[in-house]
Amino acid sequence: MERKERLHSLLEILLTEKPEYRPVNLPATVEEQALLLRCLMNIREPQPVGEDFLRLQDEELAAQREEKGVVDVEELPTIGPDKRLCLWQGDITRLKAGAIVNAANNKMLGCFVPLHNCIDNAIHSAAGVQMRLACHAQMQARIGEVMTGDVLVTRGYNLPASYVLHTVGPIVATGGKPTLKQRRELATCYNHCLKAADRYGLESLVFCCISTGVFNFPGKDAAKIAVDTVKQYFQTHIESGIRRVVFNVFKDEDLTTYQKLLEWEQTKKSGKLAG
Repeated sequence: MERKERLHSLLEILLTEKPEYRPVNLPATVEEQALLLRCLMNIREPQPVGEDFLRLQDEELAAQREEKGVVDVEELPTIGPDKRLCLWQGDITRLKAGAIVNAANNKMLGCFVPLHNCIDNAIHSAAGVQMRLACHAQMQARIGEVMTGDVLVTRGYNLPASYVLHTVGPIVATGGKPTLKQRRELATCYNHCLKAADRYGLESLVFCCISTGVFNFPGKDAAKIAVDTVKQYFQTHIESGIRRVVFNVFKDEDLTTYQKLLEWEQTKKSGKLAG
């Protein structure tokens, strides 16, 4: 089936579910149709879906995955004295790893805002509707509310990563400074993800910049907590089977921050600091 025909079929299925969103005419180009598909997937409630839709969706998302290109974390260069640590700038949905970390909200169902520029939206969009369904099933079976620092584990579905660890980071008031409690909560997110990765026997784990987007945690503070927590985990869990941890960044300023943190540590250990 040609891609345009496949997209048309997918859109027809979703618009049949939501006739109020049906446009007079479907977009003309493949690119516009793919964007509309993502919009409709973003707003879709976690409800049963037919096998025909899943087959076509998986084919489309596989094509998008190959178009973006898959990056194997095992081939990334390490940084600093600990050869388990890597730094990579780019789209986290391209990374082939044991698991990637998703900065979720306490509803744990993904972002419902069409085309929203958050990592939760990007990960669910690339994974497919199965991820929201899996999250919903776990939330229905859960006793008690989701707490900051909690982790929910799902398969990666159409992502190159085998699993996704959905964690809820602390929310800092706009323009405010994180409290000691919020700093500890952010460290808990990293600790719980590392423990989940070991519990599932995963050898590689990719961290996004948890809480630094719409949750307003200052990037430099968050990066230091991330690096320190991962290093402390390895020091206290010498039996850990994790062989590679990737700090994934998107913004240039975050890249610079992590480079300074990791390379400074390397310089310090090699005795090259002046003074």
